[in-house]
Amino acid sequence: MNNQDTDLTLIKALSNLKAYQHEVRLIKVIETHISWVILTGSYAYKIKKPVNFGFLDFSTLEQRRFFCLEELRLNQRLAADLYLAVVPITGTLDDAEMGGVGNILDYAVKMRQFPTGLTLSEKAASKQLSAIEIDQLSEILASFHQHIAIANPSSNYGCSADINYWFMENFGPINELLTDIQLQQQLQAIQNWGQQEWLVKAEIMALRKQQGYVRECHGDLHLSNMTLINDKVTLFDCLEFNPLLRWIDVINEIAFVLVDLLHKQEQALAFRLLNGYLQLTGDYSGVVLLRYYLVYRALVSAKIALLRQKQQSTDNLPSSACLKYQEFMNLAEHYTQSSRVKLIISHGYSGSGKSTLMAELSENIAAIHLRGDIERKRLFGYTAEQDSQSTLNHGLYSEDASQKTYDYLAECAKAILNAGFSVIVDATFLELEHRQRFRELAIECNSDFIIIDVQACYETLCERIKHRQGDASEATLEVLDYQQQWAQALTLDELDDVISVDSETDKVLETLLANDIKQRLKYIP
Repeated sequence: MNNQDTDLTLIKALSNLKAYQHEVRLIKVIETHISWVILTGSYAYKIKKPVNFGFLDFSTLEQRRFFCLEELRLNQRLAADLYLAVVPITGTLDDAEMGGVGNILDYAVKMRQFPTGLTLSEKAASKQLSAIEIDQLSEILASFHQHIAIANPSSNYGCSADINYWFMENFGPINELLTDIQLQQQLQAIQNWGQQEWLVKAEIMALRKQQGYVRECHGDLHLSNMTLINDKVTLFDCLEFNPLLRWIDVINEIAFVLVDLLHKQEQALAFRLLNGYLQLTGDYSGVVLLRYYLVYRALVSAKIALLRQKQQSTDNLPSSACLKYQEFMNLAEHYTQSSRVKLIISHGYSGSGKSTLMAELSENIAAIHLRGDIERKRLFGYTAEQDSQSTLNHGLYSEDASQKTYDYLAECAKAILNAGFSVIVDATFLELEHRQRFRELAIECNSDFIIIDVQACYETLCERIKHRQGDASEATLEVLDYQQQWAQALTLDELDDVISVDSETDKVLETLLANDIKQRLKYIP
């Protein structure tokens, strides 16, 4: 009996209801190229196939036990209620028992079985993925990345040479399957870009590792590995079999899920996720590498699409495979290309609705949203929700603190623009000096400059400030009155850069994006 026959005999034995120490009414077996998953109703059991693909080695019993334990350890970080234990499979091939005693045939990861049909991939496919799930996901990822293990600076994990290897590793397998000269040329152009970009960014990659951004991440962060359990987003199926693919820069991991969202035509949700994550972590320095990692993740997805369909077809690749491959390759190609970006600043009093509008706008034009209230607090060691107890012109709101805040916003905005992304800087910008500084920054970075002047009547400003809860802004009615006394009005020289909106009207975002205004704001990254 060969290994395959042995495997099938074991799975057949485990398809017997009596092989389990708990009640089972129906058994379903799901097979992948590296595992079997046995669904029993209450629990699911994942068994690793005895295979060796080079990048993955489950060929021995000891290896399978080790990687089962790794799978349990890694996934309990995010889904402790799902991943329960590693259990032995005992008995004989013809009469196996899950979780028994005696002769050990193999091992399985025991999981709590969860409902099907609720992955974020399925919700996205049916256009039911919402901001609620995306906001949950940004919070989960921000907290996860801030608490997981950090790579030792002297380790090989996440070094720039390793990053380049995994990027370039995609081209050989893809090129072997391409016969169309235009597709080959597209692939070569992306490879050339990747090599050049790596040469430019290698030092930054190395610095990011020294700064602690290379961590033991999830490793396989696509929407199919996220599901809803009791309306809460739960991440599962961390990559256990190759630590080199798991110990990565956190922004590399974020690029993984962004590519999945972008491929599913969910650009607004992708940038909502990105901005939520960045505002929670403050990792704006990571944006410098984001395009590189977006191209990398799109390449990996393109390669997988091509290889999977090739495995399933003995003839020419089906058109569906070519389509999916081409979609991912077009996405990769897009992020290798430069386009003119925009520096947008808000202008308006506290309570005018700037932050709400700028957040919505950033999603619609695919821009990074830098919020001054959040970054001001971060600079001085506060979370967005914490109350600094600062009073007018003191503490976080002293002249010196405000200057430091605008300095930091300018520093971040410059890095984002130079990384090839549009940026919205969300602050009051009531002083001409600050507006002029950012206009000069736009010129320096060869980007368009727009001031969005957000207006509301005094009564509305007061009402909004009085009813604020859980907001990063600590503005009071006293602050509002002070702003109105010293604010420097927009000048005639600035008017060509200004788009004014009334935040008290309905559909203010639609108004902002309408007609000629839309042409000024339109941007696909």
